[in-house]
Amino acid sequence: MILISIRPFALKKIVALLATVVCLSTASCFAASVFLSVASTPYDRQMTRIRPILATPSEGTHDVSLALVNHWMEDLRDIPYGYQMEWKTPFEVQTRQPADCKGKAVALYQRMQAHGAKNVRLVIGKRAPTSRMTHAWLIWETDSGSYVLDPTFNWMAWRAEQVSENSYVPFYAYAGDKKFRAADSTLYATN
Repeated sequence: MILISIRPFALKKIVALLATVVCLSTASCFAASVFLSVASTPYDRQMTRIRPILATPSEGTHDVSLALVNHWMEDLRDIPYGYQMEWKTPFEVQTRQPADCKGKAVALYQRMQAHGAKNVRLVIGKRAPTSRMTHAWLIWETDSGSYVLDPTFNWMAWRAEQVSENSYVPFYAYAGDKKFRAADSTLYATN
């Protein structure tokens, strides 16, 4: 006689499998974000010093090369890191005194705008979901793809698809005089 068990797997194994599936499905949601236009953000008051820089329209009419952007990133990466409560202006960053991610990202934003780069956003978020502090970087949309520009930690631009899905989690973004809130694209699509 052959006995067939109704429970072929132990309950602990089933619970462990379900927990793993849930964890993996939530981790992938960090990778794809949609930016929704908003009237204000929690960072608006802090950013009054750099608002004119963000609102300055792109001056050039030519495309900015990736090699030039990488050169600017190297230059900013060489500036020593030093946290600042107040957002530094690009002029203050160019003095080569210590600057943080906010100052370096705004300085790169200004250089790109001055040379005609289009579709550049200043992003505030977390470098990793487990980070304790926020971080600032740029996202640059081009015909050849999207790039993450982080002159605080990286020497060169990274294609967005090369960036780990568990890094660069956006909260808010700024482009010109527009403000955006990041939303998970899968949640946005279902609504």
